[in-house]
Amino acid sequence: MAYSPPDDDKTQPQRLGHTVTEISEKASLLVREEIELAKAEVGQKVKVLGKGAAVAAAAGVFAVLGLIFLLHALSWFFYWLWFDDIFWGYLITTVLLFALAAIAGFLGLRWIKKGSPPTPAMAIDEAKRIKETVSS
Repeated sequence: MAYSPPDDDKTQPQRLGHTVTEISEKASLLVREEIELAKAEVGQKVKVLGKGAAVAAAAGVFAVLGLIFLLHALSWFFYWLWFDDIFWGYLITTVLLFALAAIAGFLGLRWIKKGSPPTPAMAIDEAKRIKETVSS
């Protein structure tokens, strides 16, 4: 035979009060954990955005340096039309700098798209699941 607690009027309010307190504490804990998850997720995405911005800035520097060398190559090219062929060194350097700028720009754009917008998607999904569970 299974044990069943006495069913008097004094234990009902105590059990109800204890249950409400326990539910409140667990809900509080759940909210705190969701906030921590959201903080961690946003922090991770901000880090990716920072990397993307740094590489994009490097791409801008490479592009400016490439433009400078392109102008030097153009100057030496005009000189070469009548005298020597020294511009090839400048032209190769220019092509190399533009290639580096293209690679850095591609990586930076990819990292920016990967981290943007910095929303806590996992925390939002978890909150939706919890809401569905509680409401059902």
